[in-house]
Formats: sequence, C-alpha cells, structure tokens
Amino acid sequence: MSVPISEPREPQEPHAPRRTALDAVHRGLGATMTDFAGWDMPLRYASEREEHRAVRTRAGLFDLSHMGEITVTGPQAGQALDHALVGHLSALAVGRARYTMICAPDGGILDDLIVYRLAEREYLIVANASNAQTVLDAVTERAAGFEASVRDDRDAYALLAVQGPQAPGILKSLTDADLDGLKYYAGLPGTVAGVDALIARTGYTGEDGFELFVAPADAEPLWRALTEAGAAAGLVPCGLSCRDTLRLEAGMPLYGHELTAAVTPFDAGLGRVVKFDKPGGFVGRDALAAAAEKAAATPPRTLVGLIAEGRRVPRAGFPVTDGAGAVIGEVTSGAPSPTLGAPIAMAYVDASHAAPGTAGVAVDIRGVREPHRVVALPFYRRER
Repeated sequence: MSVPISEPREPQEPHAPRRTALDAVHRGLGATMTDFAGWDMPLRYASEREEHRAVRTRAGLFDLSHMGEITVTGPQAGQALDHALVGHLSALAVGRARYTMICAPDGGILDDLIVYRLAEREYLIVANASNAQTVLDAVTERAAGFEASVRDDRDAYALLAVQGPQAPGILKSLTDADLDGLKYYAGLPGTVAGVDALIARTGYTGEDGFELFVAPADAEPLWRALTEAGAAAGLVPCGLSCRDTLRLEAGMPLYGHELTAAVTPFDAGLGRVVKFDKPGGFVGRDALAAAAEKAAATPPRTLVGLIAEGRRVPRAGFPVTDGAGAVIGEVTSGAPSPTLGAPIAMAYVDASHAAPGTAGVAVDIRGVREPHRVVALPFYRRER
C-alpha cells in the first residue's frame, strides 16, 4: 500500500519559514500568508467565515503539507509502535488508521497522531508540524531495540485535503478508487487525476472528507484538478483560520491548547486511546495507570464547551469563574462560531462545574465577567 516517494525538496534559507510545494499557488490566489510552526502557510484567501461555511455546506480544499510524516518499517514495526505510543498499533488492520498519542515517561502528551498501517510491515505516522521533530526523535529512540527502521519522510510528501459534504462527489470524478467502500479512518492507494496518492478518509473539520498524500511534484497539478472538478460543487480554497474554527466547533483538540506536555490523555478526557491491555510495556505506562486511577477517584478539571451569551469572544488563557467570581478553570481555545452564530470556547473547568447547564459560569474577558453556558462537546456534529 506504499505510495511512491519523491526526492527531498531543495533546502531553503536557514531560519526562513519553509514553503510548501503549493506556495506559488497560494500567492497567486492572493492568500494572506502566516508563519505557522516554521512554515509559510495560507491563513485565509478572502473571508475566513465564507471558507468555513463552504466546508460546512459544500467543500473546501486545504494545503496541509506542513504536517510531519514518519515511516516505520520492518518485521517488528508494529511492536515498536506499541512500545513507543499509547495505542495498540500492531492490532491495526492493513488499510486502516488510528488516532493515538505519544507520551513522555511522566504521562504528559508529546503529540497526538494519526497512524496508518500501509502494509504488514509498514506504518505511516502523521504528526503535528510543531512537534514533528520531537516525535521523530522519540520514536527513533524507542524503536532502537526492535527490528524496525524509522524514516523521516517530511520532505517526501505533500498533503492536500478535500473536506465537506460535496467532497466524495468531487473526488469520485477524479478517481476509480472505491470511495464508497472506504471507511472513516481508513486509507487506500489510488490514482487521483492521474496522480499516485494515498487516499485517506480522515480530516480535522467535523465533515466527511479525504486527505491525499502525494509526492510534492504532484501537488500543484492535483490542486488544479481538484479546483476544476469542484467548481460546480462550490469548492473553495481554505486556510488555517477556518480550519481552526471548524475543528473547534467539532470539539477536536489542538496541541498547544487542549493538549500539552503538562496534560495526560486522562486529563483531556481521551483516556480511551491508552491501551493498557496490549502485550508488553510502553513508555509512560506506569504514570498513565496512576493518572487513570486518580481521574477515576478524584476527577480532574474537565474539558467542556462554553457558548457565550454575549458577543465578546473568549480566547485561550482567559480565566473561567463561578458565580462568586472564583477562578474554576481556563479557556484553551475560543473563536466566533459561524455555524452557531455566537462565540464559543473549549475550557478546562473544575469537575464540579462541568455538567452541561451549570449556572453562574463566566469568562473573565479583560476584567469583565461575561456569562457563558456550559455545554457538552462537540458543538457541532454533521448529519450522517
């Protein structure tokens, strides 16, 4: 299930933001660019609100080539990943993907990941851009005692995503791959508009969609083919700004906000990704077992959704208070929600104030306590 890999791209100026293979396309479209995790990336093309709405109602096209790809191969590749990560990756079927995490020995989250099993002895890890080197170093070190090789493939792939209710129809017009049979969190090799690709039914928007891993030299032709094929369906290019509001509405955590090295999966309400019953030990197991026991006995602060009753926007780092003004938590992500028509946020709050509908909860926005309603996550769930 491997995808052909190209030669690495030419090195760029030291300390300058890296540019994806689609950089000229973004600039030609008039994108507002921003430095994100050391990459020059499109923030928006025109209206981030309209880009957001396009993904919710039609389709959006994203360049995600800043993400970090790491390939693990060998007879014990699965066992090496079982040891390195918190999930049971050796049990993953070929062609399927899994959301998982890599943790420090103390249980803190180093990154959240998607791992694809491409073949019996081959896995592809996709890490967040800001943590790619950390993940590469940790996996390399942890795989040292296994018959497995770890390869840095960050320069070998470009990654495009088509997200939204019209995404399947757009992609079907360009490929003979069996998209109807492709389940969520699965991938298969195929040809899209004549380009060899790993076609994955994954995404970070809360909508149906696909992520396409291709050689960097094929990124621009594929982008243009997708743009042409999606024109009648209302597909638009989308930047990082709307990707953030889309994932926030979908209640998806972002590393550096909801997830950090100071947080365990159990603190984040994601203890389900930790598989204690897999064979052998894994890095962080003892600390995570203690965290699971503590969370069951004394619930830590809980990740909740907040919907503002007014128009002021809660932002990361703002304190959350109770009716008496005492601090009970902190906002991790906040933005105006185009879908809900109100400002929303995710926040860690004391378990005693985490129940949906809890009265008296407010966010301190620059000295003014603004009332908010506690709700269960996610804020938005697409119709199946």
